[in-house]
Amino acid sequence: MASQSANLWVLLGLGLAGILMMTRKLKKAVKADFGAFLERFQLLPPPQPLPPKAPHPLTGLSFSVSDVFNITGFVTGFGNPDWSKTHESATQTASAVTALVEGGATCVGKTIVDDMALGLSGENKHYDVPTNPASSSRVAGGASSGASVAVAAKLVDFSLGIDTDGGVRVPAGYCGILGFRPSLGIVSHMGIIPVSPSLDVVGWFARDPNILRRVGHVLLQVPFTAQRNPRNIVIADDLFKSLNVHINRTSQVVVKAIEKQFGRQMIRHETLDSYLSKKVPSLKSFNKLNNDGQLSTIRLLAHVVQVLKRHEFKRNHDDWINTVKPTLDPIVTAQLHGGLDVTDTEIDNCHAVRNEMRSALNDLLKSDGILVIPTVFDPPPKTGAKENQSMEYLLRACSLASLASLSGGCQATLPLGFHDKCPISVSLVARHGGDRFLLDAVHSLYASVQEQVEIAAQPMRSNNAISKEESAEMAKEKGNQAFKEKQWLRATGFYSEAIKLNGNNGTYFSNRAAAHLELGSFVQAEIDCTKAIELDKKNVKAYFRRGTAREMLGYYNQAIEDFKYALILEPTNKRAAQCAERLMKLFQ
Repeated sequence: MASQSANLWVLLGLGLAGILMMTRKLKKAVKADFGAFLERFQLLPPPQPLPPKAPHPLTGLSFSVSDVFNITGFVTGFGNPDWSKTHESATQTASAVTALVEGGATCVGKTIVDDMALGLSGENKHYDVPTNPASSSRVAGGASSGASVAVAAKLVDFSLGIDTDGGVRVPAGYCGILGFRPSLGIVSHMGIIPVSPSLDVVGWFARDPNILRRVGHVLLQVPFTAQRNPRNIVIADDLFKSLNVHINRTSQVVVKAIEKQFGRQMIRHETLDSYLSKKVPSLKSFNKLNNDGQLSTIRLLAHVVQVLKRHEFKRNHDDWINTVKPTLDPIVTAQLHGGLDVTDTEIDNCHAVRNEMRSALNDLLKSDGILVIPTVFDPPPKTGAKENQSMEYLLRACSLASLASLSGGCQATLPLGFHDKCPISVSLVARHGGDRFLLDAVHSLYASVQEQVEIAAQPMRSNNAISKEESAEMAKEKGNQAFKEKQWLRATGFYSEAIKLNGNNGTYFSNRAAAHLELGSFVQAEIDCTKAIELDKKNVKAYFRRGTAREMLGYYNQAIEDFKYALILEPTNKRAAQCAERLMKLFQ
């Protein structure tokens, strides 16, 4: 009996331990910030300029920065506690962060990066692993894991990360959001801890293509000018065939969106591996890295990236590592100490590959071309999987990212919904210096891509047809939901669909005008409001929105009349009263 009692107490003890462990896991799963942030603070923008000057371009937006960007008064941790303990607080804020704050955005904190920004899984053993909001059992990707999670969880409007070999593009793909890697050297690196200076760029995440582009215009220091559409779009067919996702859910989604937006004549298909094997002959020297035979061109590019990254990282940080002897993640140790030291000949070969890669993409895309590729070959792996800390995972995860990393070109990651409950994505690549062109293309294509994503995800339609009016209302409701989520461009797409189905409803035009106002398309907003008023003379919102558009266009007297008429229809409309009073004081 005594033995049975002892066994019973052991079982009860194990049961209680299991409950406690499960409770801890549940608490971690519902962490308020999804484990994205290391530190919270606020860097506030300067006061708004007085009218009639335009407001700051990023007014009202919040953002976070990865823990590689210097912020005055804070220690930049580089994803490693030993680095934090042995370095002083920064005395100057990184140039990119300063530019965004001066542009009107508010910086709200620092986010987690992989250990010394060298991983791609998003798991850092020194900290809790950020939870992927798109798939909680899967990793968020790295090195800028916290930055991607902060955007995907809607904690900020956009965030900054560092992209060396996919550090922004991979987590954007894993978390189902937009990510942008600019051309090498376009955005200032001042105030950022380097990983590999010849590969590092400041990248950013967003959920909305309009915000992605607005941030880009500030960081790239380019004006808003007439948009230039692509004339040459290359689909890398061989890379899409390597995925476990059917092309109808990946490349065909993009092809159909391009056909709708720009026309079919500009699309051509390419076997990229074959093209690069001819254009980048220096890659042949890297085949010795594989003992099992010939590697694909894409895989060889990943080897080149890792050789360069390891060499430059050690050159920058080896003295500190040898002095402090910090505790490092296994993947960091593998990169720094695995294999033979890099020789001068190998580095020369890497530089030759880089030059040939840039030339190859320039020849393929010219100044008006875009290359369409998958973002990653595989879905995000399970959190805690052993293979996440292997060199094999690192090489495969960065394979596709190596195209832009080595050529110095720019790349945008676009979400394509889900497959088997995992986010899937596609990437658009442009030549070095084509950043504004690529951001404009993403801005133009995004709504059409998302429309095709929804069509591809739908089961076969029912034979029970619904009326055009009902379809229009459904499109309007989708637009309203997109508007609530601040996906302004997507909202305009749904409202446009509603208008096509039923062009006699003033609400559809008025709602589209509201989305155009958020996008800064004031001329189009005025046109839509005028149409809404023609259809419904008592549409108060249309008068108010047209007044707002006219104010931004400088038609102040007409704006005052619109605000006054909105007040006649709705005397208690405080916003209309305030706008009318403010303009009358200034211009009458």
